[in-house]
Amino acid sequence: MPTYDYECDACGHEFELFQGINESVKKKCPECKKNKLRRLFGTGGAIMFKGSGFYQTDYRSESYKKAASSDKQAQSKSDGKGGDNKSAKTDTKAAASKPSE
Repeated sequence: MPTYDYECDACGHEFELFQGINESVKKKCPECKKNKLRRLFGTGGAIMFKGSGFYQTDYRSESYKKAASSDKQAQSKSDGKGGDNKSAKTDTKAAASKPSE
């Protein structure tokens, strides 16, 4: 539910009101009790992200993703976890499945 800004034209009282979107606009001022209240235009209907979890780094650019991917591949090859392990596993499976003569 958004927060709306209100101002009274009679007494000049300004306040914010936490109000549902479908609720009607308030007309009566809580200070002077006159029907001179009006809702101001502002950020009341805007979405506001508060708290942790909304970071620029959550949405990386394509160039960053490509560089990170190539760095990860280079890291795995230098650790000895390159593509050679897969072929070694298939060779041992093939040798195990052959009957000995």
